[in-house]
Amino acid sequence: MKNRFFLLLVFLLIALATTDLRAQNPIIRDVFTADPAPLVYRDTLFLYTSHDTASVQETNYKMPDWRIYSTTDMVHWKDYGTRLSPRLFAWATGDAYAAQCVYHKGKFYWFISTFHQKDDNSQGGAAIGVAVSDRPTGPFTDAIGKALITNEMTKDLPHAWDDIDPTVFVDDDQQVYLYWGNGSCRWVRLKDSMTALAGPITTFTPQNYIEGPWVYKRRKLYYLVYASAGTKPEMIEYCTAPSATGPWTYRGIIQQNVLNSFTTHPGIIDYKGQSYFFYHNGALPTGGSYRRSICVDDLRYNPDGTIQPIVQTTTGVAPIK
Repeated sequence: MKNRFFLLLVFLLIALATTDLRAQNPIIRDVFTADPAPLVYRDTLFLYTSHDTASVQETNYKMPDWRIYSTTDMVHWKDYGTRLSPRLFAWATGDAYAAQCVYHKGKFYWFISTFHQKDDNSQGGAAIGVAVSDRPTGPFTDAIGKALITNEMTKDLPHAWDDIDPTVFVDDDQQVYLYWGNGSCRWVRLKDSMTALAGPITTFTPQNYIEGPWVYKRRKLYYLVYASAGTKPEMIEYCTAPSATGPWTYRGIIQQNVLNSFTTHPGIIDYKGQSYFFYHNGALPTGGSYRRSICVDDLRYNPDGTIQPIVQTTTGVAPIK
């Protein structure tokens, strides 16, 4: 009996050692996270997230803060916990909506969206702020002491929640661009300080655009990926362009509806020779549209640079060895 047990244990250990263990989707399973924003710094991939805390019965968002995770193998994730909240910003009130952290000239700038208090600078509505740190995990401080973008600065749409979901792109010449918007997409050049506008705000509306833009460059092609109204609920569609300012050519749907959530949100990054597509769904037990969870799957390109449709999996991506 002892010999049989020993042999069974040996076979089990061999099987575990030779199995190509993969992550599970969703990748974060102990709290509800959304709006993934990956950043590669040195040999580590950092993931900046929103945080859903609404109860199962609630029918609106409850998002008190932003969190950070990291990985070096795409399977095991280190949890740094809550690293930023709207309470850091004296001008802010309300929830912690989608945000993105970028590295530029020795510092980390976390562009966030929340709501603005009624004061001398704004009469309220969604706004974009900037936090800064010397390290990817903080501590972060308010980089400006006021909002970078307020509702009064964009007048093309009447609703108060249009200035959300910032994404920042640093081009090869180090020019920095900020993109954002719900209902229409806006972009503006930023000064090298990352804390001031360097020109006028331009508004445009990509086909089926709703919110959540993500901008990056691959080879000579610029990509604008966003949450869309291809069919309801949201899908992910994209455009490409020869420059960071367009003109943008519509390329189609790359991600179909996600499980158990009427929103989704893209985050795209290359890491250790592979391309990855981050998004959120409502797949965890008791999850849903206000209790979302982040997933990641492989991203693949065609020879002409167009993106192949995303295959949503429950097994996630293969580990980096």
